[in-house]
Amino acid sequence: MRRFALTASLIALTATPAFAQSFQGNWGCRDDTASKAGILTIYGGVYGFASTTVGDKSSGTGTVTGYQDGVQFNDGGLKDARSIQAGRVVPDPNFGMALQLETANAIVMLCTPH
Repeated sequence: MRRFALTASLIALTATPAFAQSFQGNWGCRDDTASKAGILTIYGGVYGFASTTVGDKSSGTGTVTGYQDGVQFNDGGLKDARSIQAGRVVPDPNFGMALQLETANAIVMLCTPH
């Protein structure tokens, strides 16, 4: 029984860095005023964003390129309407990790696992 517990804990410890860099899934996003901005979903090389503002041109789908510390937005509403270029995985005190959405000049949204 001790061997099983030891093996399970070692596997969990070695898998932790992989979980820390994961950007795939559903994210609840807030803008720079901490207001709800929308829901971001990333799976594989595609994303979908649903804005909380009716008629927002950033809503829709697009493609991403994954990197070790996040994603690059290649096209779609977030890139075209809001000029978002990257989503970087950063530590978050409440959720363990968050996805920080950035333009070339600023951080515009913070998304937490949803």
